[in-house]
Amino acid sequence: MLPASNRLRRSDDFRRAVRTGRRAGRRAVVVHLLPATDPAAEPARVGFVVNKAVGNAVLRNRVHRRLRAVMAAQLPGLPAGSLTVVRALPPSGSSSFEELTADVQAALSRVLR
Repeated sequence: MLPASNRLRRSDDFRRAVRTGRRAGRRAVVVHLLPATDPAAEPARVGFVVNKAVGNAVLRNRVHRRLRAVMAAQLPGLPAGSLTVVRALPPSGSSSFEELTADVQAALSRVLR
């Protein structure tokens, strides 16, 4: 589970990260990362987008839980104050936890370069 201070909640923050942040895609996910303008102000925050193209509500919730667990482990490696949005693609519904982990790690390493 992600701590409350690390959750991305405002739609403006989601929009800003997706539109102006760096992006890297893999088979099951797309990761958008917007580096902080003032890193001392806040911790890194993460948000998720899992739309109906992924599957029914049960499948979407499962993907969301898995992505939260993956990103909780990745939090220490994110720059302070950054905004990260993880968008699940339709193949994420049939991906295992290990495949989602590999896709997220590969996409994160690319946007953090």
